[in-house]
Amino acid sequence: MIYGSIPMMIFILASGYLFTVYLLLALAKRTSTKTVPTSFPSSTEGKHKQEISSVRAKVTEAVNSQ
Repeated sequence: MIYGSIPMMIFILASGYLFTVYLLLALAKRTSTKTVPTSFPSSTEGKHKQEISSVRAKVTEAVNSQ
């Protein structure tokens, strides 16, 4: 076995590892920017606000009754 090529093999493996990590991070960054839009249509937005206020009132009532 020739031990003279071991340092070069370490360099090649380390480079491959760093390149793979770079590609995975780039892929993660690219997919994280494609999120669901946070704005809802105006017809459902009012409904959700009413539901939230209704739930909030019920929770407040439950907490105060104890």
